[in-house]
Amino acid sequence: MQNVALLLSDRSSQSPAQAMAGKREERDQDPGGPGTSVIAKTRPQTKRPSLYRVLLLNDDYTPMEFVVHILQKFFNKSADDATRIMLHVHQHGVGECGVYTYEVAETKVTQVMDFARKHQHPLQCVMEKK
Repeated sequence: MQNVALLLSDRSSQSPAQAMAGKREERDQDPGGPGTSVIAKTRPQTKRPSLYRVLLLNDDYTPMEFVVHILQKFFNKSADDATRIMLHVHQHGVGECGVYTYEVAETKVTQVMDFARKHQHPLQCVMEKK
């Protein structure tokens, strides 16, 4: 108790600026006291991009060999995988070439369509959200 009274009497003889400095020193030394703040760093949550399926549609005019060639050239499929996908398209009317982000899927659809038109085939390639 005497220490508290002594501390109070010392402050009463100080100027207001000295008293504020003393309070600041006390606050800085007390880690859990008033004026203590905790800075929490939060990371923004990144969302996975939407995926799109690139599909080939069957038609009665595009040769099967051309479809296999497209699957190998633009989708990096092996000869066996390309043949399997081509047969699926032929038998079921539609087949999945791959699943990509929007920009990649859009580019592949455009490349296939341009290549088919250049070679005068009516092959259709589309994309749909997975």
